[in-house]
Amino acid sequence: MLGAMTSAVTIRGLRVRRGRVQVFDGLDLDIAAGRLTGLIGPSGCGKTTLIRSIVGLQIVQGGDVTVLGRPAGAPELRHRVTYSAQNDGLYRDLSVRDNVAYFAQIAGLPGSEVDRVIAAVGLAGQAKQRADSVSGGQFRRISLAIALLGRPDLILLDEPTVGLDPVLRADLWDMFARLARDGVTLIVSSHVMDEASRCDDLVLLREGQLVAATTPAGLLAETGLADADQAFLELIHRAEGVQP
Repeated sequence: MLGAMTSAVTIRGLRVRRGRVQVFDGLDLDIAAGRLTGLIGPSGCGKTTLIRSIVGLQIVQGGDVTVLGRPAGAPELRHRVTYSAQNDGLYRDLSVRDNVAYFAQIAGLPGSEVDRVIAAVGLAGQAKQRADSVSGGQFRRISLAIALLGRPDLILLDEPTVGLDPVLRADLWDMFARLARDGVTLIVSSHVMDEASRCDDLVLLREGQLVAATTPAGLLAETGLADADQAFLELIHRAEGVQP
């Protein structure tokens, strides 16, 4: 895994422009290794662009993004970093196992690895079912199983719980927490503030600006509020100079 490394991701002066929109204009950020970090903010705040920059898929104007000690997108990170996008990319007419096996084959991994990750996400009983026949939460777990292939050090999940009911969302967050306890670094994006309390660390974004890099307890302590939504709004108001 990551040994004594304290930061899984280090970002300095990141500048990204998409079309006519300047998404980031000098972003600095450190993301700790071996922890569950939530990228929290409204739609359009830059969460997906940040994730793509960390993975090495985003064209950037400037700045440095270092991932596990290497430049983002470096070939040697290919088997150490996995990314699950909002668009799942699964084959709905294939079984759960065949979906996972397809991606394992691309990565040159054995069948035993397919069975391991399917069991890890609690889908052993559904392995032979078609992907389009499982529940919404189970469908999302297929993507997570694929992300676990090869025992990566860093997993990035873009809005993995969107559209799910509270029970299914809670189940997935419990799974993310277990992975972090096992030493995996997870970066999970969400626009739902009540999921912030499930993270070890928080990166709060708004319109491409870093509102805060903190913890759930630190967010509430800094604002003196008991509600994460209200605490986030309070930090935004402070940044904008808005008086209560």
